[in-house]
Amino acid sequence: MMKDNKELKYDGEKILNVLREIEYMLISLHKIGSYYAHELPGKKLEYNAETTKFIDDGDVTRRLSKIRSTLSEVFDETRGEDDLTDIERALEGLRFWKPGSNGK
Repeated sequence: MMKDNKELKYDGEKILNVLREIEYMLISLHKIGSYYAHELPGKKLEYNAETTKFIDDGDVTRRLSKIRSTLSEVFDETRGEDDLTDIERALEGLRFWKPGSNGK
């Protein structure tokens, strides 16, 4: 890790906005789960549909992208000897969803 990336300074208002966004998504998903929990597995299709609706209508992908941008913007993006930035190096090897996977 580059020395400049070991300690980062964030604008407090930007981090509060990040926390608001995370809270909105986390608590909303928890409330959806709690609402359907006592009726699962019988209402699994409804639970899945409501979760998907929230992700789509709540613009969750855009919100997460904005959070990623806010958290990334203070990093020095100088490439190392491996031609990667510290962020690229940290994310290298992540496994993403693909058809037939369970998301892990």
